[in-house]
Amino acid sequence: MKCKSETNSASCTCTYPGCPRHGICCDCLRYHKAMRQLPGCFFPPGVERTWERSYEAFAKLVEAGEV
Repeated sequence: MKCKSETNSASCTCTYPGCPRHGICCDCLRYHKAMRQLPGCFFPPGVERTWERSYEAFAKLVEAGEV
């Protein structure tokens, strides 16, 4: 399967400068899963910018109805 990194990059919401996984969703998911996190694209823009991507942070947003 061919990676759609160019297409993915256009809609990638990650604000981490110089991220080597930008637009490479499979690598991004693997990386964050290993760290018990979700990728930035799962979070609203204001929360994504905090780089707090833990499962717990996401659960709080779900509970509050923000995602």
